[in-house]
Amino acid sequence: MATEIIMPKLGLTMTEGTVYEWIKNEGDEVKKGDIVASINSEKLTADVDAPTDGILIKILVHEGEDAKCKDPIGYIGTAGENVGEEGTIAVKEAVVEAKDEESSEQPPQEVKQQLVTQKNNSNETGRIFITPLARKIATEKGFDYQQIKGTGGNGRVTRRDVENYVPITQTAKTESTAFAAGTGLTGMRQIIAQRMMSSLQNTAQVTLQLKADITNLMDFRKDLKQKVSQPLLDGQLSLTTLVTKATILALKDTPEMNAWYHDGKYEKVTDINIGMAVAVADGLVVPVVKAAGSMTLTELGRSLNTVIDDAREGTLDSSAYSSGTFTISNLGKSGVEYFTPVINQPEIGILGVGTLLKELTIADDGKIEQLVKLPLSLTFDHQIIDGAPAADFLAKIVSYLEDPYTLML
Repeated sequence: MATEIIMPKLGLTMTEGTVYEWIKNEGDEVKKGDIVASINSEKLTADVDAPTDGILIKILVHEGEDAKCKDPIGYIGTAGENVGEEGTIAVKEAVVEAKDEESSEQPPQEVKQQLVTQKNNSNETGRIFITPLARKIATEKGFDYQQIKGTGGNGRVTRRDVENYVPITQTAKTESTAFAAGTGLTGMRQIIAQRMMSSLQNTAQVTLQLKADITNLMDFRKDLKQKVSQPLLDGQLSLTTLVTKATILALKDTPEMNAWYHDGKYEKVTDINIGMAVAVADGLVVPVVKAAGSMTLTELGRSLNTVIDDAREGTLDSSAYSSGTFTISNLGKSGVEYFTPVINQPEIGILGVGTLLKELTIADDGKIEQLVKLPLSLTFDHQIIDGAPAADFLAKIVSYLEDPYTLML
């Protein structure tokens, strides 16, 4: 019996994914664990492995098409095994899209018959593969659907193709207009755009900014490195690790910040799972260090190094990108002081870390001293957290950074 290849669920908010590329073709022999396809969702491109040995006998969801989480996108079986004809699969897809629009001009039975007739006769008549809903939308918009390139199976024009289509007469518009119309973005960049817009549209984001005086922390690091007899190779004393530790301690003091808000429901989370925004070649990913609240400084440094390195190499397991409760984004190497990080839903807060600053000040004895300051930017969802407790939370992070011995506990 054929085995389903399932669209994975990579995060709490993920409901569907897009098949970005099929690595294997129908008829190819695969081994359990072989990468058969890659998908786009949750700010990353993730690989889908073969669940068993066999032959890729059927691709259900073609490149560029979407599937709901846990739905099959293909089948692995034995040579010659039949899991359905193209027409049957096309009918299923047509009915699903027809249900998306209750005001469809045709009842379900007519929808089925029209698409089956199109698919069976297209090569002979030259008619265009297009779903009824896509045809309806194209008509309403006044588009010639014969000019629209289909990204569905067998080049079928889908609803998304129609919605993203820009007629030739509009190509002279500015680049910003083109992006507003939904063109020009593909792959991970498209997923990031969707996630960022969803976050901004569904949350009331406010950003607070504060500087931490980390002069003592920098001296403490230097002194500790000199006194420890063995080299510290796990990133225990890196600034990223120390800022993360301070954030964890502040989250323990402020458990209402360690939470999710999704579909109108607010949920405090017991575990502290820290997401770390990492720039990669195709965009941005957020790997998660899970159960970070129970780690020693050495364990935390080692875990941060591992997930960041693996994310950049593209070798991190897809499960490591889910279940984050709070995210940190560091732009210090870019020379940025303050910025406005965007909340990684369903989390309700994100900390932005800026570049180190050296400032001169006059001490109580009248002498000029040089201080090292670290700019911090906290974005929070004002639907859940008011300004005063958010400010207290940010102040706690600063307090821990300014008292470095507390980070060792």
